[in-house]
Amino acid sequence: MTSSRQGPAWAHPLRVCDLQAGRSHAFDLRPSPEVVAALRDELGLNGLRKLRFHGVLEPAGRRDWQLRAMLGATVVQPCVVTLAPVTTRIDEPVERLFLSAMPQPEPGSEVEMPEDDRAEPLGDEIDLGAVMLEALALALPDWPRAEGAQLTESTFTEPGKTPMSDEDARPFAGLRALRDSLGDKKE
Repeated sequence: MTSSRQGPAWAHPLRVCDLQAGRSHAFDLRPSPEVVAALRDELGLNGLRKLRFHGVLEPAGRRDWQLRAMLGATVVQPCVVTLAPVTTRIDEPVERLFLSAMPQPEPGSEVEMPEDDRAEPLGDEIDLGAVMLEALALALPDWPRAEGAQLTESTFTEPGKTPMSDEDARPFAGLRALRDSLGDKKE
C-alpha cells in the first residue's frame, strides 16, 4: 500500500493507480497522539481516545472499490444540559463503495437520493483518513446527556413583566386564552 502525506494531519491517501485490481488491501489505522489531538479539535470534542479504523479495501468489479471497516473510539463531549463531560464508546461498521462511473445528474433536473447511500465517486485517491473522520463525525451522539440530567423549564423576561412559559408558546395557547376569556363573559 502506497500513501503520501499531504493535507491535514489525519490524511491517509491511497493512490488508486497503485492498488492491484484483483487483490484486497487490508489496513489498520491507529493515529498518533498528535493526529488524535488534531481530530479532537476538528470535531470540537473534549476528549478522544482509543481511535482505531481497520478493515479491507477490495475490488468491486473491474474499476470500482469497496471499503468494509470498523471504527472504534472513545469520545468525551459536554452534556447538552449540564456541560458535564459525557464519555461514549463508539464501535461502528463503515462501508463505502467508490465508483469510477458515478452517475451524474443532468443540469436543471431533479436529483433523487440513490438507494445505495454508500456510493461515492472514485477519484485518483481514496483517503482513508477522510473516511475515518467522516465516519467518526457521523457516529457522534447529537445530544450527549449526562446520567440523571434533565431539562427544566426556565423563564426569562424583563423586570415587571409576566414571563412567557413553554405552555404559552404552544401554537394553540392563544386560542385557549381566547376561549377562556369568552367563557368568562358567558357566565
